[in-house]
Amino acid sequence: MTAPAQLFAHLSQPARLLGTAGLTLAIGILWVGCGLQDQPGADSKWEWALPPGFPTPKVPEDNPMSAAKVELGRFLFYDRKLSFNEGQSCASCHRQELGFSDGLPLSFGTTGVMLPRNSMGLANVAYQSTLTWANPNLKTLEDQIVIPMFGEEPVEMGITGHEEEVLGRFQGDAEYVERFAAAFPDEDDPITFGNIIKALASFCRTMISGNSPYDKWSYQGDEGAMSLSAKRGLNLFFSEQLECFHCHGGFNFALSTTYEGINDEPFAFQNTGLYNVDGEGSYPVGATGLYEFTGEPGDMGKFRTMSLRNVTVTAPYLHDGTAATLDDMLDIYAAGGRIVEGGANAGDGTANPHKSGFVSGFVLTDQQRIDVMAFLESLTDETFLSDPSLSDPFVTSGSN
Repeated sequence: MTAPAQLFAHLSQPARLLGTAGLTLAIGILWVGCGLQDQPGADSKWEWALPPGFPTPKVPEDNPMSAAKVELGRFLFYDRKLSFNEGQSCASCHRQELGFSDGLPLSFGTTGVMLPRNSMGLANVAYQSTLTWANPNLKTLEDQIVIPMFGEEPVEMGITGHEEEVLGRFQGDAEYVERFAAAFPDEDDPITFGNIIKALASFCRTMISGNSPYDKWSYQGDEGAMSLSAKRGLNLFFSEQLECFHCHGGFNFALSTTYEGINDEPFAFQNTGLYNVDGEGSYPVGATGLYEFTGEPGDMGKFRTMSLRNVTVTAPYLHDGTAATLDDMLDIYAAGGRIVEGGANAGDGTANPHKSGFVSGFVLTDQQRIDVMAFLESLTDETFLSDPSLSDPFVTSGSN
């Protein structure tokens, strides 16, 4: 059994789940003078500051929220010391100004190896019923965070084989010693990978976006928050003409949504006709979606439907980053899928037999297209993209 498996045997088979979402190229970060005088107390009761109309996120019983734990998670999220070579942090491919995505078609691990998936935005990740693009077994942030930290194929943070070295960096840092003690006051030796994961998960659950122009109009009663064009686009979005709302509905504009009081698990995966490599519905090797985990032929090419919140800043799109712009995405759905003209993945995705029935194609006038784009733009939450409570607590520098 590998070291990660020994450390995290209680998780959902981490060794089996390797190779999903990843982290990218290094950024220079220096910690200068971040004192502890304002650190929240260990017994601080967590109060959700939820936007109007938003339900309470689910939180695992063994990892209750606390202000001290969230703040520790924020420091860890932005700290390059968490990668084995100190080359990158979680924030390297989850940048706040990009909705906690990274702007690249495919992400890179800390050794520079390209990862197989586009980096997901983390807005409202607390409400996701499953994590990553295609893995139905990852249902908590605590389970998912193991993958980028300890995954070996491909290497992301690259901690496996360097556990003592990485942990020692935090054990030898006086400020981190105090932060861990405040976040986990009942433990004699709180600086563990299990607690690092809990703190990171707690911080990520605070990445809640709900103050976009759409939210101000829909939940906050501000009739002027959305333009007339955006309102027309909203009506098209929720119409049977476009069918968008079937897969991008609810307050989070995603199928994979859960929260306190909801016990059922929505089916979050759809085939949108992006490929048809063999004419019988196949997707490229290594990118077969849900099929990789179930082996069911009908699951070929099914990937998790993403939330559309902050969608204007999270380009490029799709699991493989092959749609550069929102215009490209709209073209794919208008055509009822995508035709790949040449190369190893050539094929008519519009004829994929596993494609969702909601991806049937549509025709828009020039004005209707403008209106739909205006609606999608109204889902951008500028407050979220610059919220100091989610921002880098370190001072950035161009050098190491």
